Amino acid sequence: MFRHSIRTLLVGLCALTAASQAAPALALAAPAGPHPQLQAARALRAQTLTDLTTAMKGEAFAYASYSLFGTQADGAAHAAVGQLFRTTAQTELNEHLHEAATLTGVVGTNAANLRQAIKGETYEHQVMYRGFAAQARQDGDTKAAELFTEIAADEGRHREAFRTALTAVTSGHGIIPAPSAAKTAAVPAGPPQVSAARTKTNLDTAMHGEALAYAKYMLFAAQAKQTGNPALARLWEGTAAVELHEHFAGEAVLAGRVGTTKANLNKAITGERSEATTIYPGFAKQATAVGDTAAASYFRNTAADEARHAAAFQAALNQLR
Repeated sequence: MFRHSIRTLLVGLCALTAASQAAPALALAAPAGPHPQLQAARALRAQTLTDLTTAMKGEAFAYASYSLFGTQADGAAHAAVGQLFRTTAQTELNEHLHEAATLTGVVGTNAANLRQAIKGETYEHQVMYRGFAAQARQDGDTKAAELFTEIAADEGRHREAFRTALTAVTSGHGIIPAPSAAKTAAVPAGPPQVSAARTKTNLDTAMHGEALAYAKYMLFAAQAKQTGNPALARLWEGTAAVELHEHFAGEAVLAGRVGTTKANLNKAITGERSEATTIYPGFAKQATAVGDTAAASYFRNTAADEARHAAAFQAALNQLR
């Protein structure tokens, strides 16, 4: 589900732990064998790859968002709505994201996955979060500046842990480090705790990145398990938990993502309809034009799913009125 710069989503809940329990973590098998999807990815046109990456960010964010929506609905005594959100969250992650990840060849060997993560963590540690923190300070959003600075430091620690793991994987010597424990953050309902438009945009960007990191790291964990490296799988899973339950949650609090059940349904309906009628059909048209037929089929099928999601959310909203 495409979310970036389309609308605000998230719900209030007491803690993301509850959401995690209600909506199971990514339960996907990593692509096996010599990774034939990597060859398919290399054959895709650049714009198709960009669109698929955009889709993955949106699907990962939808999983995190709808899991929280479900918990909020439960707390408001709307159990059926909560279940609808959780079921939809699993579709976004376990079907839509997985299919896009296969098309793009995201999962590689354990060493390749570690190198990919090191590159991403380095960028977030040295560039993105430091830049966001500086801008937040300039704009007077002190809380956001503090959070961005804290997350930048965390990403640096993640990078070092992955570097150590890469040495162990490639050399056969050394120990893969244990992950740090996630400090689960509560996400109460409320308005944004930041004022500057730039900070709000940066929070949106950051949340999409953290949600995608969670999803990718869980896929990498599945690959590590399949190749007989449980210690590496634990590192991936533990780091994924930090990205989702600590970083994503902390950013969600400042972004004021939490709303009432009705408000959350309205936001979801608007977004699903946009994806179903504009975003994914547009991606499909572009992929078809350049001969990326598998990707075009994925975009069309996902658009149809999102239309069904919109209808289901609309029906749920109608029942609340």
